[in-house]
Amino acid sequence: MRRPRWKTLSLRARLGVLVATAVALAVVTVSSISWGITRADLYDQFDARLQSYTQLAAKAATPEEALATLSSTTTKPGPDRYNGLTVQFTSAAGTVTGTAGAIPELPRLPEEPFSVSRADNVHRVEGDRFRMWTAPRADGGTVQVAQDSEDVEDALGRLGFWLLVVSAAGVLGATVVGRAIARSALQPVDDLTSAAENVARTQELSAAIDVTASGEIGRLATSFNAMLGALSRSRDEQRRLVEDAGHELRTPLTSLRNNIELLIHADANPERQLSADDRSRLLTDLDTQAVELTALIGELVDLSTGERPSEAEERLALADVVTAAVERTRSRWPNVTFEAELTEADVLARPAALERAVLNVLDNAAKWSPAGGRVRVTMSAEGDSVRVRVDDEGPGIPEADLPHVFERFYRADAARALPGSGLGLAIVEQVVTQHGGRATASRAGSGGARFDLVFPSAAS
Repeated sequence: MRRPRWKTLSLRARLGVLVATAVALAVVTVSSISWGITRADLYDQFDARLQSYTQLAAKAATPEEALATLSSTTTKPGPDRYNGLTVQFTSAAGTVTGTAGAIPELPRLPEEPFSVSRADNVHRVEGDRFRMWTAPRADGGTVQVAQDSEDVEDALGRLGFWLLVVSAAGVLGATVVGRAIARSALQPVDDLTSAAENVARTQELSAAIDVTASGEIGRLATSFNAMLGALSRSRDEQRRLVEDAGHELRTPLTSLRNNIELLIHADANPERQLSADDRSRLLTDLDTQAVELTALIGELVDLSTGERPSEAEERLALADVVTAAVERTRSRWPNVTFEAELTEADVLARPAALERAVLNVLDNAAKWSPAGGRVRVTMSAEGDSVRVRVDDEGPGIPEADLPHVFERFYRADAARALPGSGLGLAIVEQVVTQHGGRATASRAGSGGARFDLVFPSAAS
């Protein structure tokens, strides 16, 4: 099915056509109204003059006398000595008693000769149009006065011609002006198009455009710049994530490769066989490194996909989410005691992401807690927000490391000997921030670490 031709036009062409059409309609409408008003006014004046002629003619004795009187009052130049006038007398019985003037005989009116309507006041004789007026005479008869309306028709014809010329010129001018207006109005759109094409061609996201227009075009340009900024930040984040991930993956992969090469070398050289204890230790290391590598890749995937949340938000009882996370952590760390003091509060959140954030904080607290240590989880409502606080009894976070604990792959010196990727707390901050909250780290009263996760309350 073919698309309508209108839809195939460019936006500039559509705007130009609309402007030209609007101006053309306005010109044609004004010209038509002007011609109609002028026509009505000219015929009103013609009929009024014809009526006054009829009243003068009714006082004359004969049509010739009446015509002479009327001819002396007109000023029409030219050889027509009757000035287009015709006078006709009729008797009381309705018979024509005399006719003088340009027309041999005027048509008889079918009825009511004294109340001729204007619509019936136009007659055609031998191709000429004339208008006629009838009035009573003193002897009971009537007088009819007719005059050729050629002058009025010629004037209307000339007026119509010039109005047509002006209208055509107006339409042509409207087309030119419409194109100019379309070009000027759409120039910012052309700038946006050029900027978008330049970005697509060069992949340079810093090529923002100058916002000089206002209104809708200005908002569009501002939104385009904001989009470029967001894309630039997203690409920088992805590049940094890939670079950091490559750096962090290199170490476990190198260790795996070295251990595997050692096993292969031992199997290929029987005289250098590994002892059972060494072989068992190597296989245990391989398993540990594979588990750590799997966990690192999983956290990298969570961190990258978490930037584009796909899970829908819903109203949740935050205490239920925290309780589920505490139970899961308790099963993983049986040597650590978990205490929870929770309160009722609802939040708008994504359930799986929120539980993962709380779980990461609890895992971090359990990892640093000594055997038999205690991790305390409390909830409190503070105005329009809800706070989840996790305290442990570990060594705490040095002051120099506090500003960096939520950075990707950041690991304090004391943590380098412990398993972990340095991504768990980065995931925590990302999830909390996406929910409109904030995550902070400090020292607990017990000397260990304290993490506060603050979320907006669903009631707010």
